[in-house]
Amino acid sequence: MDTEQTFETASDYIAAIMRRNRSPAEDWSLKPDWADQPRMHNVYPGVTPIPLPAAQVALASLEESLTRQVPENGGAFTMPMLYEMLRDSYAYGGRRLAVTVNDDTVALPHYPHAVWSRGTASGGGLYPLEIYWVCGPGGPMLPGVYNYSPAQHGVQRLLIGDVTSQVRQAIAPAAAAGDQFLLVTVKFWKNAFKYEAFSYHVVTMDVGTALGTWQLWSRAAGFPLRPLLNFDEEALNRLLGVRTHEESVFAVVPLPCGESPSPEGRPELRVTAVPRERSRTVVRHPAVERVHASTVTTSLPGDSPAERLKVARPGHGGGRGDGIKLADPLPLDATVRKALRGRRSSFGRFSAQYSLGQAALAAVLRAGALGARLVSDVKQPDGTPELTRLAILANHVDGVPADAYDYDVATNTLLPLGVGVSTSFLQRNYFLNNYNMEQVAAVVTVLARPHAVIAATGQRGYRFLNAEVGAAAQAMYMAAAAANIGCGAALGFDNVSYAEHMDRQRDLSGDDDDQEWPLLIVMLGHERQKAPDFHFRLS
Repeated sequence: MDTEQTFETASDYIAAIMRRNRSPAEDWSLKPDWADQPRMHNVYPGVTPIPLPAAQVALASLEESLTRQVPENGGAFTMPMLYEMLRDSYAYGGRRLAVTVNDDTVALPHYPHAVWSRGTASGGGLYPLEIYWVCGPGGPMLPGVYNYSPAQHGVQRLLIGDVTSQVRQAIAPAAAAGDQFLLVTVKFWKNAFKYEAFSYHVVTMDVGTALGTWQLWSRAAGFPLRPLLNFDEEALNRLLGVRTHEESVFAVVPLPCGESPSPEGRPELRVTAVPRERSRTVVRHPAVERVHASTVTTSLPGDSPAERLKVARPGHGGGRGDGIKLADPLPLDATVRKALRGRRSSFGRFSAQYSLGQAALAAVLRAGALGARLVSDVKQPDGTPELTRLAILANHVDGVPADAYDYDVATNTLLPLGVGVSTSFLQRNYFLNNYNMEQVAAVVTVLARPHAVIAATGQRGYRFLNAEVGAAAQAMYMAAAAANIGCGAALGFDNVSYAEHMDRQRDLSGDDDDQEWPLLIVMLGHERQKAPDFHFRLS
């Protein structure tokens, strides 16, 4: 089937993605040219990164970040906080080597193939996001636009001049105190070279992992940030000098710091610096470009996307009868910084020698539910996210029979679905060779109604949804690190089989708005003890 005639909108795309293993729209046996892969961060010829100064910002525990009430207007977000937030979330933090069953294990010991760990997760470890800092007159550097360099933990100056009024105009009518902004873009080739048409599904979740990290970090610092996902995307792309089909702004994060906003009506400026591409051959994917174009041009007049998203809330699942009240969640006493530095994917290191305790499971589930706070003004009173919910397939959990369960964060309860679960089902419906599903203690599924979200908000709603999925995954990764258990998120599973197994009464032949789909799985459990490992920290 010709993918260029298949994906015209996000609605078409998500329908094909959910069924890609039953009705493949393309050859999914991808063979990326790793020798010609793109860089993992921008490099500008003639531009020397300016190192960001070291700062000592005390952070609260992950437990406090997830659960305490933090006023949104409680003070100023300082520049030292920005420096440390970027370091903890996206800078190269160190190099890790371990004996796993992942495909890249043979290559990683060789320095040219080294993989540098970061606090924020990324699909395939590819890190397709770029971070730009728009600094106004109240900042510590010359007003202008800077690109963050994670390898040097520094910024590359791309433009001199106050462009904060252009950003404020693009995000209007959103309130934006201060004159500092972070613009988060996706560079499509950095992910598409490996995942091709599947890449858009991956990168839209990557945006959520970064924003989820920043929300947890800033809450731990006492001054929560609120990312914006709806704005004039083309105007910001013009400011950055990028072409929308190659790179595009997916999120704006106003930083409540700096002086009062500068006057409007200044001359329009734009970045002219162009990063040097490492790949000799850059392949365009017209299908992905059309899907992205459908989300860029979506107009959301009148009421806010948050108001529209209220009608797209997920259902309550099929769990009925007496639930299993889990043990109180394990307190996540590690600081947010320590959790970020400890975060990693388990990649086949799981061991069923010890079953997973209920307290650790409850802590990770609660983190996943509370961590998805991107659309903060449509949360329910109990703090649950509006676009996603969690369910689990229990395999080796203390006091929990092997079965599928809906999770209720308000009561810390598992509601049985009564459909059972087997390791053969889990392994048969996972398509990579980097996890032994029989050894996994529990598989968490992040569920949502993607067609209802798109129907309520337009095509851009698909990005809102996947960002929340990514934020939930990042929170679970951090909670697992704080609880000292293994964790691994994956998209390589049969969505239809999972949906059929967890709701055997549902007809999956159509794409009606009520249809609920598993969008991501997160595997949990203990890892093998005393396994060989190497970890070299840069910071």
